[in-house]
Amino acid sequence: MADLAITRAMYATPDNMLSRFGAQDLMLLTEREDSVPGEINFALLEQALRDASAEIDGYIVGRYTLPLTTVPAVLERNCCDIARYFLYGDKAPEQVEKRYTAVVKFLTAVSKGDISLGLADTGEVASQSELVVSIESAGSVFGRASSKGFI
Repeated sequence: MADLAITRAMYATPDNMLSRFGAQDLMLLTEREDSVPGEINFALLEQALRDASAEIDGYIVGRYTLPLTTVPAVLERNCCDIARYFLYGDKAPEQVEKRYTAVVKFLTAVSKGDISLGLADTGEVASQSELVVSIESAGSVFGRASSKGFI
């Protein structure tokens, strides 16, 4: 039962949600009977982000040591999409549902090892050896010297 006591970090913040979806949308999504009209219910927003982070953890726990020391940008975006889907509940528009489905597909691929988050198994950024890309050409295929009268 000690594993349940692990402190889980959120992969996105309310500020990330604000920059992605705007205050107006978040105000409408977090409005409840006990909310202050015209204001974002940050307690509800943070709960949705914690739930989204927990869902992400469920997919990546078999591949990476949690909590992650470095959060890849893709997880921040995915966390925001999941949280938004959770906030909509049963009334999620098709676009929001499609984004959620795409996130689940991505996380499933991560859990299978088909896609990497670019992290070492410990959750730290994987070391990258210096990669040098070199492009060489065999020369032009079409040119005046090789065209034999066509150019």
